[in-house]
Amino acid sequence: MGKTGGRGDFEWVYNDQPHTSRRKEILAKYPEIKSLMGPDPQLKWVVSAMVLTQLLACYLVRDLSWKWIFFWAYAFGGCINHSLTLAIHDISHNVAFGNKLAKWNRWFAMWANLPIGLPYSASFKKYHIDHHRYLGGDQLDVDIPTDVEGWFFCTPARKVLWLFLQPFFYALRPLIVNPKPLGQLEILNAAVQLTADLIIYYLWGIRPIVYLIAGSILCMGLHPISGHFIAEHYMFLKGHETYSYYGSLNLITFNVGYHMEHHDFPSIPGSKLPQVKDIAAEYYNNLPQHTSWIRVLWDFVFDDSIGPYARIKREYKLSKQQ
Repeated sequence: MGKTGGRGDFEWVYNDQPHTSRRKEILAKYPEIKSLMGPDPQLKWVVSAMVLTQLLACYLVRDLSWKWIFFWAYAFGGCINHSLTLAIHDISHNVAFGNKLAKWNRWFAMWANLPIGLPYSASFKKYHIDHHRYLGGDQLDVDIPTDVEGWFFCTPARKVLWLFLQPFFYALRPLIVNPKPLGQLEILNAAVQLTADLIIYYLWGIRPIVYLIAGSILCMGLHPISGHFIAEHYMFLKGHETYSYYGSLNLITFNVGYHMEHHDFPSIPGSKLPQVKDIAAEYYNNLPQHTSWIRVLWDFVFDDSIGPYARIKREYKLSKQQ
């Protein structure tokens, strides 16, 4: 990928995000894409199998030594948990049960949340809506790092530290950039998660709890799968704010790599996004894309032109309260 030049600030633009106009253009040319919208009937079974796999793993690791707890958390459990966060991402668009059963999607997301160890799904839904609606929006899109992050994490060593701490920035940044009142679903999410954690602790002790939470933190930090966090919206080429990745890791991440297609059509399940690319190939084949999430992480760390500041930002004509 090309360089953008050394950065001391975000890339400020004064136009709308490209996904709105491209969506309209593609739908006008290929109206059959509308048939891909709606729930994915397989999603609930795939997610449930992953949750049950992690519960079985909790039983299996109950007597392991700590070094093996952390090894399996990073090498196995964390990969499943990271994948479950991406399932929650899909579910936040109501693709598990459809828009008519929106509450079922919220409850099912809490089920998918259980192996992650910490409450996540309800808060994610609340902020992810803004990420799509106000992509790059100053003080609206909390996916964008803060000025402090951009200023401080600017050397290879600091960027490695930032990648390692990314789960904490991801969790705490919304409370600083765009705080919102605590909702009933978030309280329920926390209560359900705490209850599940206590049951696991009662049955098998502290080791399974550490296995789950450590896996979530480690694999959302410095891990190959976490390359998608950087690949999706960091500006590797000037003026381009969303990128797709079509490699094999999509098989375990609910096709989150098809990110250009996802932002164009957020109501289409991840499992069907490859069909969007096939139908409207001329709109996607020539756009910049990533071929390796590991290479993305390498470039992020060692390319001086890429860092937390390498994001496109724009002002939206509304107040945060609206």
